[in-house]
Amino acid sequence: MFDISFSELALICVIALLVLGPERMPNALRTLGLWIGRASRTFTTMRAEIEREIGMDEVRRQLHNEAVMDQLKRLERDVKGEKQETTGTPSTAPDTAAVQSNPEHAAPTAHAANGDTNNVLPPR
Repeated sequence: MFDISFSELALICVIALLVLGPERMPNALRTLGLWIGRASRTFTTMRAEIEREIGMDEVRRQLHNEAVMDQLKRLERDVKGEKQETTGTPSTAPDTAAVQSNPEHAAPTAHAANGDTNNVLPPR
């Protein structure tokens, strides 16, 4: 991790032994071990938390992408529908304006049931 060789580590231990002395060296190593353990646990906790947040961010991004794709599909259908209306190509659903303007294709009204051939409803 830090690329410290064995000889460098031995040199650090000898210098620490000379500076601290044999009486304080065990307590200093114990304290150093505790600090290293705390730092390791802190980094592990932070890494797990960041990975969790990244995972949640990925889920949010995926949901946003799906919503955008749904909007694009709706827009594409709308554009295709408008294109079919402007080009005059028949769609699967009957055009209500054409049915209303052509009385031959209009549904029979109450007057037609009485024998009246006029498909126009009386004014109110």
